[in-house]
Amino acid sequence: MKNNKKILSYSALLIITGILFVLGTFNVSADSQVRMVPQSFTDLAEKARPAVVNIRTVKTTKGGGRVYRHFFGNPFGNRDPFKDFFRQFPENGPSRDFKQRSLGSGFIISKEGYIVTNNHVIDNADEITVKLASGKEHKAKLVGRDPNTDLALIKIESSETLVPLEMGNSDALAVGSWVVAIGSPFGLEQTVTAGIVSAKGRIIGSGPFDDFIQTDASINPGNSGGPLINMEGKVVGINTAIVASGQGIGFAIPSSMAEGIINQLKNKGEVSRGWLGVGIQDLTPELAEYYNVKGRKGVLVSKVFEGDPADKAGIKVNDIIIEVNGKPIATSRELVKTITDVGVGKNTEIIILRNGKKKTINFETAKRPGDSDKAEKAPETGGELGLAVTGLNHESSRRFGYNENEGGVIVAKVKTGSKSDHAGIQPGDLIKEINHKPISGVVDFKNQIKDIKKGQEIKLLVKRGQTGFMVVKIIK
Repeated sequence: MKNNKKILSYSALLIITGILFVLGTFNVSADSQVRMVPQSFTDLAEKARPAVVNIRTVKTTKGGGRVYRHFFGNPFGNRDPFKDFFRQFPENGPSRDFKQRSLGSGFIISKEGYIVTNNHVIDNADEITVKLASGKEHKAKLVGRDPNTDLALIKIESSETLVPLEMGNSDALAVGSWVVAIGSPFGLEQTVTAGIVSAKGRIIGSGPFDDFIQTDASINPGNSGGPLINMEGKVVGINTAIVASGQGIGFAIPSSMAEGIINQLKNKGEVSRGWLGVGIQDLTPELAEYYNVKGRKGVLVSKVFEGDPADKAGIKVNDIIIEVNGKPIATSRELVKTITDVGVGKNTEIIILRNGKKKTINFETAKRPGDSDKAEKAPETGGELGLAVTGLNHESSRRFGYNENEGGVIVAKVKTGSKSDHAGIQPGDLIKEINHKPISGVVDFKNQIKDIKKGQEIKLLVKRGQTGFMVVKIIK
């Protein structure tokens, strides 16, 4: 009996120990989950709220654009009951201006009223209005923008005390970290969404400097330009894009990239990037074997642009670039980013492989073509024509679908009611010739217009996007 009692007591002890072990394990697991998932994002949202703003813009589209004409040109289709009544008027009358309005978000970065947003939020805007969290509205001026990274800096003058957000270090952001996306879409109250960093260094094909943070924190339409903040309340990204076909996939510009660009926009109104002047490509296994490059580390020079730094320094086609200023280079993107970060006019050391042998080359970086995009200062105009034009560069050619090297000037603005306006000239038109004389640039355009006497006819050969060529006649 005593032995049986001992066995029962021992068994009971084992059972109790097992139960306690299971409960202990459950509690540890529960505690871990509590630590992993924040109980609330309220404090973060309240801290960031005063700095997040709503941005409204207005820009004028000639003739209402294709969308306007499609939806509002004839709501009755071909069976228009008023067609006979209005037949006395010409069907192709003067086009109307259409005020296109858009909304986005932004955030304050200084007490002086500087605000960061996306370039696509304010691009070509005639008016920019900022609505603060307090409800007060202010007209904003454009300080500078960088289409290549979709960043813009605007500024307001306000008598109230502005509370800026602090920029954080996106390089230290780990995949799996909690982040919060905040915006002020559609003029409504601010929205707050939370998620984790899904990936870093994402390339989505938006431009040469793709390096996005991917997050599953929902970036709602209208949240473009708003901050992505970490659990310390610091900005680690600028919300930029959503994937329409993806459930909850959003992208943000890393703060480590944005901070330098913002500083340049603030100090100079434009962004200057280093330029080497070569065409490059990554090494395939076959190319690496052919050039005897171990581990496919390096970038092949496929073209050298005449007169650019690489050409002057003696870099040749088929050279393999393996190092810049002591930093190993493995891919084309690494080379572009490294040269870009060097800046303009900097002495740079580059190491190449030529015929299997290392060679050190020194050169001075130039300014990357197409980076001169100052804060929308009024472009040169053609006098009484009411026409503002700019030179054809990398960004404008890409934006409007032209070849960067085809020549001509881009129409930047058309004054309402001017001769150019009545003739049908539109922003984005490429003027290639004046009275059968090719145009080489803005200065040439101005000189040719100046040489034409008042009262004479001006014939402009114009190319409009993918529509093709047309001749526009204007009497000076």
